[in-house]
Amino acid sequence: MTLLVKDLSLSYGRTEILRNITFSLPAGCRAALIGPNGTGKSSLLRAIAGLQPHGGTVSMLSGERPEDAIAYMPQDTGTASALTVLEVVLLGRLRSLGMRVAEKDREAALEALAVFGLSDLQLRTLGHLSGGQRQLVFLAQALVRAPAVLLLDEPTAALDLRHQILVLDIVHKHCREHGILAIAAMHDLGLATRFADQIISLSDGSILATGTPEAVLTAATIETLYGVTAEITRTASGGFAITPTGLSNPPGSQKERVSA
Repeated sequence: MTLLVKDLSLSYGRTEILRNITFSLPAGCRAALIGPNGTGKSSLLRAIAGLQPHGGTVSMLSGERPEDAIAYMPQDTGTASALTVLEVVLLGRLRSLGMRVAEKDREAALEALAVFGLSDLQLRTLGHLSGGQRQLVFLAQALVRAPAVLLLDEPTAALDLRHQILVLDIVHKHCREHGILAIAAMHDLGLATRFADQIISLSDGSILATGTPEAVLTAATIETLYGVTAEITRTASGGFAITPTGLSNPPGSQKERVSA
């Protein structure tokens, strides 16, 4: 299975958000979608998920219909609900909750909760969870669907450091074992380098660069994307670390006044 996005464009009213977005990603790939606030990362994920009208095409070479093969976890998981944690995860397997739930679906939901350490919370209502716990519940719901494509909007934003690593490792494992393609919008570039084998960088609604983390996350690209200077160093584990060193265009600077 290969996900193909071709000439995708999106506007809200007369405001153009995305234009001419084209890329392809194979099964099992883990891609990080990066870029500054307001550049269209969330809109792109929603468009791929079929939740946002757009121009261009989103297709799969496997022949599956995208709406049947894609699971999407939004950035905002704060919706109030009287459903229990178990019921929320079960909705990943079922279109609606009835009087009877198949045992295989219940077992799959319980297994997903156990993976994220949520078993003890299964009967607690969603409204009585912390933001980080809700995020884990909705990720469990997305994974229990066994999708071909997993779309995650800031999946680690509300999590502590341990759970950030836990979530990324679980997604990594699912991608490897089940051939799932995962695309995650991420602000933390350090976590992006740990998670992704491909980076898609967005700037002003267009793709600036795509490729491996080493190829895309250069000092020049980071400065173009964020207006920040950075040092990039190799780590003892063989990865690399990105250390911001300052603003390339500080507020009130001569350069900023001239460009304004």
